[in-house]
Amino acid sequence: MKLVVAVDKEWGIGYKGDLLARVRADLRYFRALTKDKTVILGSTTLATFPGGKPLKDRVNIVLSRRSDYAPEGAIVVHSIDELLKTLESYDDENVVVIGGASVYSQLLPYCDTAYVTKFDKSFEKDTFFENLDASAEWELESVGEEQISDPETDSEAGMKFSFCVYKRVAK
Repeated sequence: MKLVVAVDKEWGIGYKGDLLARVRADLRYFRALTKDKTVILGSTTLATFPGGKPLKDRVNIVLSRRSDYAPEGAIVVHSIDELLKTLESYDDENVVVIGGASVYSQLLPYCDTAYVTKFDKSFEKDTFFENLDASAEWELESVGEEQISDPETDSEAGMKFSFCVYKRVAK
């Protein structure tokens, strides 16, 4: 299982239920990593998508405690056990966790690769991702070329960022 997340300097990922920044290059990276794959997300994250609808060109599996929750176009599971059972019929290499914070924290132990967009900025935030740099279980495998956000297309102008890949350390 893989995951994809965008973080700021303190590993913040969100504020008041929204992303910290909307950067076209990061959204394209996200799309490239998840298109034609199985994505796992929480119901709160799904609610932030356009129209609250599942992502196109992906199998969307939503983890929700609510028994009456049934968004059209998504598979709903109600526990990690049920999720793992459902995933038995999918290729593990094509499963990507996409958030939010609760889903990340519950599924991080099952992931072997983390695709992390690091924004070189501190934002106001109320939601965090585990700092993989401080974890003995993860190592930074690669850091992409530094990029700068575009004031014409992005919510933050002139912000430096890079695409990083972390791998779980073999035990």
